Amino acid sequence: MDSTTVLVLNGPNLNLLGEREPEIYGSDTLADVENLCRIACNAQGLTLDFRQSNSEGVLIDWVQEGRRGIAGMVLNAAGYTHTSVALRDALSAVTVPRVEVHISDIHAREEFRHHSYLTDVTDHQVIGHGVGGYVEAISWIVEQRGNHS
Repeated sequence: MDSTTVLVLNGPNLNLLGEREPEIYGSDTLADVENLCRIACNAQGLTLDFRQSNSEGVLIDWVQEGRRGIAGMVLNAAGYTHTSVALRDALSAVTVPRVEVHISDIHAREEFRHHSYLTDVTDHQVIGHGVGGYVEAISWIVEQRGNHS
């Protein structure tokens, strides 16, 4: 990875997008999301590194891997948003722009989903904008690059 890379990390069960609760998450698959992100990155001359894991430890390793030297990081931690202090701690060491993304509006769902352990260690949040929220997150990273050039 280098300074033109946007690292997009997806947490548990996002591999089931398009199948799991389409009334909440829509019918787009994770492959569709990856394609949207790739198009958004390519339009800006950026490289996409798109990953998904159901494992908290793997996500933490990836966050640490991308903590510096890249254009930015987009993270949809899914269920780990509401439970993982360890993922929060890893994000606190990241020096590149970090965007927390949620497909659904976590604040309009079950009470336990209202709290995010990640919000205070990310720079921006896109919540409840469907899969288009990933493109919004990439656009925000591009804006930050422009503000620091």
